Amino acid sequence: MPRTLSSTKTRAALRISARISLELLLILVMAAVVLWALGQMWSVIWPLVVGLLLTTLTWPLARFLRGCGWAPALAASVVTLLFLLVATGIAALIAVPVASQSGELADGVAEGIERVREWAAGPPLNIDDAQIAQATDTAAARLQSSAGSLVTAVVAGVSTVVDGVITAVLALFLMFFFLKDGPRFLPWLAHQLPGRLATDIPAVAARSWDTLGAFVRSQALVGLLDAILIGLGLWALGVPLVLPLAVLTFISAFIPVVGALFAGVVAVLIALVFNGPTDALIALAIIVVVQQLEGNVFQPMIQSRGLGLHAAVVLLAVTLGSSLAGIVGSLLAVPVAALIAVVWNYLREQLSHPPQEPESNERHAGDAVVS
Repeated sequence: MPRTLSSTKTRAALRISARISLELLLILVMAAVVLWALGQMWSVIWPLVVGLLLTTLTWPLARFLRGCGWAPALAASVVTLLFLLVATGIAALIAVPVASQSGELADGVAEGIERVREWAAGPPLNIDDAQIAQATDTAAARLQSSAGSLVTAVVAGVSTVVDGVITAVLALFLMFFFLKDGPRFLPWLAHQLPGRLATDIPAVAARSWDTLGAFVRSQALVGLLDAILIGLGLWALGVPLVLPLAVLTFISAFIPVVGALFAGVVAVLIALVFNGPTDALIALAIIVVVQQLEGNVFQPMIQSRGLGLHAAVVLLAVTLGSSLAGIVGSLLAVPVAALIAVVWNYLREQLSHPPQEPESNERHAGDAVVS
């Protein structure tokens, strides 16, 4: 006989589904409210995030100095000054060679533009000088007509640079205070929270700190691999300014998508200017291969091991973060996913049943045999 649906079970299933849907809806609303609040406080949160990431990078040295008996303020001051010196040295590694070859670079740019013009004048494009002049006049007219929007773009760019400088200064000061007073934060937090929160939140915070450190170390390792492989390829081609380009590649690894694109464009342009189109195409192929290896092999593998996330989760997190918040979202996607995993694992540990002790099982079995 055909089986019929039970009305009682159907109503129970619908009630359970409705309750679960309502709970999920409330969770989504709460998440939207939290994201909105974070967006309103972003001018404070962003320097805080940058300061925390810098602290995870410099904390091992500060911890070593504190272990040697240095006062916390002295250790934090020395590490902060060393960080500034290293950052200045990295900037010098990029700026000094470029400035010393600025004349050759300018001549090479002019020569490269002339090569492009000559190539465009030949087949298959066959663009003559009159067409180039006409295109130049058209571009100039468009620039004049859009002068207002250009001024707005320039003002927005200047504002972005100023905001970046302010963020960097605030992050540097926050890094100093984190290095100085960081170990006292969790005990202080435990005394401020009531009940079980005094244990749970400091425990989650400690695990989150370890996770952020693993993220920064893995990102630095990925950037180092990129810099070495691309630097070796450019050196083999005889491209000048290899060291500044390698340093720029390493730094750009911390800025997803745009950083790698910018470093690759600079390297290809320099190869085109100094070595010609053939070497520029080879350099482009090297950069594309290395960046594909980074995005699809190195970064997922290294970060999945360091953060306890599957490689597919890393890829999906970066994709979702970039679609939601652009560059900042792609930068923070992996650590945010790792922190969510930390919180979930801790909740699962607290909500799971404790394992039964073997001794008690053996004792009950013995009692049953005796009885």
